[in-house]
Amino acid sequence: MNLRVCEIFRSIQGESTRAGQPCSFVRLAGCDAGCTYCDTPQAQDPAAGRDMTVASVAAAVTDLGESLVEITGGEPLLQRDGVAALAARLLDAGCTVMLETNGCHDVSPLDPRIEIVMDVKTPGSGVAKRLCRANLDVLDGNDEVKFVLTGREDYLWAREFVARTPQLSRVRAIHFSPVWETLPAAALAAWLRADGGAARLAVQLHKLLGVQ
Repeated sequence: MNLRVCEIFRSIQGESTRAGQPCSFVRLAGCDAGCTYCDTPQAQDPAAGRDMTVASVAAAVTDLGESLVEITGGEPLLQRDGVAALAARLLDAGCTVMLETNGCHDVSPLDPRIEIVMDVKTPGSGVAKRLCRANLDVLDGNDEVKFVLTGREDYLWAREFVARTPQLSRVRAIHFSPVWETLPAAALAAWLRADGGAARLAVQLHKLLGVQ
């Protein structure tokens, strides 16, 4: 079984409750969301990168030497079977496996050992209506939800979404993350401080550090 892989690299986990931990990343090719603020355009094309067997991807990750592994994209669930096979190999080898997903695809078939970080797309993304709402009933205390915010309207929308979605009380964390080009992190921090605890501020730590 093959995966279409953009890149495999070692860096610092940047935007979850594991932010700051050394982490190996598997970035897969292809995304069907088309968010207005996409910061990985090189991974949108499903023909980008190269074909690799699941075994060779697992071996490359093992060679990097980190026990924390994130599968990202692109949208990993466009390659669901290969992702499931890769995650199983890594989990069985003792790795902690995270998976970033745009929230548009069913996560219920995934191994429950995987730590899912799922986006809930805001109106500013241009694709808010594509959320697979059934996922909200699947996520649990092993998982996290992220709202990427382009400005004040997205912030208010996200707060309302959290308030009317009781299923989110089960997840490990809810992150509000600002789009760097349109929403200063300090402004988002001030709103959160003034309004209270709907979520935690999540800045992209890897960008602050200037690493991949």
